[in-house]
Amino acid sequence: METTILICFLVYTLLLFVVMWFSSRRSAGNDAFFRGQRKSPWPVVAYGMIGASLSGVTFMSVPGGVYVAPDQLHGGAWTYMPMVFGYVLGYAVIALVLLPLYYRLNLTSIYTYLNQRFGVASEKTGAIFFILSRLLGSALRMYLVVFVLYEFVFRAWGIPFWVPAVVFIAIILLYTFRSGIKTVVWTDTLQTTFLLLAAVATVVAILNNLDMSLGELLKVSADKGYTRMWETDPTAPKFWVKQVLSGMFITITMTGLDQDMMQKNLTCKSLRDAQKNVMTSSLLFIVVNILFLCLGAALLAYAGQTGFALPVNEAGNVVPDKIFPSVAFSLSGFTAVCFVLGMVAAGYSSADGTLTALTTTFCYDFLGFDKKSRTHELRTRRLVHVVFALLYLLVIIAFRPFHTQSLIDTVFDVAGFTYGPLLGLYTFGLFSRRRVRDGWVPFIAVLSPVACYFLKLYMPVWTGYHFGFEILLLNGLLTFLGLLAASRPANREAGAPTH
Repeated sequence: METTILICFLVYTLLLFVVMWFSSRRSAGNDAFFRGQRKSPWPVVAYGMIGASLSGVTFMSVPGGVYVAPDQLHGGAWTYMPMVFGYVLGYAVIALVLLPLYYRLNLTSIYTYLNQRFGVASEKTGAIFFILSRLLGSALRMYLVVFVLYEFVFRAWGIPFWVPAVVFIAIILLYTFRSGIKTVVWTDTLQTTFLLLAAVATVVAILNNLDMSLGELLKVSADKGYTRMWETDPTAPKFWVKQVLSGMFITITMTGLDQDMMQKNLTCKSLRDAQKNVMTSSLLFIVVNILFLCLGAALLAYAGQTGFALPVNEAGNVVPDKIFPSVAFSLSGFTAVCFVLGMVAAGYSSADGTLTALTTTFCYDFLGFDKKSRTHELRTRRLVHVVFALLYLLVIIAFRPFHTQSLIDTVFDVAGFTYGPLLGLYTFGLFSRRRVRDGWVPFIAVLSPVACYFLKLYMPVWTGYHFGFEILLLNGLLTFLGLLAASRPANREAGAPTH
């Protein structure tokens, strides 16, 4: 089995390099790397963004999240869907508010807007928070892919954990090195296809094994409560109103204020194409998440009908994130291979765009690539790309001893603290005409997440309230209030800063 998986992995990697060759053979300069020459067809970008949005964490956590423990009163089932509906609202804000801004200012790095609105210190502050957030968050998502493949494949061969990590990062570096975002837009279509193939193949295999139709499976799942969608208890962690609002702000911050996700949109030929791409991908995201929730219901139905033992931890509790791989590897060699390729696709699609976006942000916001022409820009960009690949690898390897809690919790913890200042900065920039003292911005942006950290730590002791992802909103609000305190009315004669 391990040999078959290795061969399929090598074939898949070869396909990536074929796509890279076709997408970059006539364009290998900085314009292709950073902007895709503004020639990307919007349907290709929309389809590829599905793979870019679904990380390895989502790939396993959404199907596994359907499981409801016997003593669990809330959550589980399909209560994730209201958050997906919130994603659609967030995408609408991106299409109608943020994209027109980015296209009107002809941005390559979206954080150069902060320079135009507030000043150089604000631009670098926004860029640093993005780099920290994406470097940590995306590396942890990639870590999960490497960890799962190591546990199910490479451990049996006695290969150290760092070896597959080095191999994965080296492959991503190689196929993004030449044309960056121009290649990523096209490789994301391949990643999305294999992600969906893994889910569809597993559902079909389960239906054949149980001799059921999809309609019969959903009926059985509904009878057992697996398809319950709306959590109506306001005190529940997944109360549907909270889920919708969380989904909306997650999308606005982790997509609309994220260079990785927006760089793909900015490769479209026009604002209109970019808006069509965003709204189409948001609707596709609903369909794809329903597919993964159906997969979760199918996994539980399979376990219930066949007596398959769900994976448990040392305490005997079911581990939801391990349900999908455990069932996929037990069904057949084909579903095992599909699962591995799906995980690899999830890892690649999460990391390749991130690596390109980190390089873009550093080159534009710290090295000033948009301010003057330099003959050594190409060499500099390539050096920066290699350095970020090495940093990415170091985070993956360094995290190994600290993997003690649910990885999705860690990812959202990082996002809540690092995207909050970005939310506050952009909200203030877009909805206020006041002029901010630029030199104060870095201090405000650091103090806000520090304050949120202590509130998250001590609020349960003081009041019994436990912060979830809403810490992002509090973080953004504190940043906004700090900017308000450090601002003065716009000069009416000179006019407010451009935004």
